[in-house]
Amino acid sequence: MFYSVGVDGTISLFSAEASGPGLADLAGVLCGPGRMTGFGRTAARLSAVVDEPWRAGALARECRRRGVQAQVSAAECGRPLVRTPFRVDLLSLEQRWSQGEKKVLPDGFRLDGAMLRMWALAAGSPQGNGYLLALDPEAPETHERLIRALAQLGVPAKPLRGEETLLRVTGRRRLAHVLELIGDAPAGAEPAWPSLVPVVRAV
Repeated sequence: MFYSVGVDGTISLFSAEASGPGLADLAGVLCGPGRMTGFGRTAARLSAVVDEPWRAGALARECRRRGVQAQVSAAECGRPLVRTPFRVDLLSLEQRWSQGEKKVLPDGFRLDGAMLRMWALAAGSPQGNGYLLALDPEAPETHERLIRALAQLGVPAKPLRGEETLLRVTGRRRLAHVLELIGDAPAGAEPAWPSLVPVVRAV
């Protein structure tokens, strides 16, 4: 078992590497655009519509690392879609995160590095001297609680001015902590990873 060492020499027990990959990590996709769909009371699947094809590919690979096959296709809106098959072992995730047609945050939810890694892959991006995490615009009831969950993980974030569904993390120490928590970027996912060097985007 590997525990990451922080910038201050302490060991983070909440990093993505602190334990092996598991199904619970997929909750990180649900912090962003992910959705659970149940099939009666027998199985469920995870799906997420993302902004770039490489995000869908990276998420599919991370799902496979957790023993869950996922397919990449196009959603009706034309954006990339990653989706698992209906599986019995995803039913508990669906039951915790769904209330009828509505996505809810489970009672007692606690974020960890592995979940934050999945969230970053699904909906994270560096911007200037900060880092953005997108929330689900169709699940506004989850937003404040996710802000609190990030703070409990040592990652204070604030809504980006004028954007109700984007959270911004600023400060070199905080960004370094995010990197400690989520580990190295998977191949091809470098554009989603926090940077300690200010990112200048072309206009």
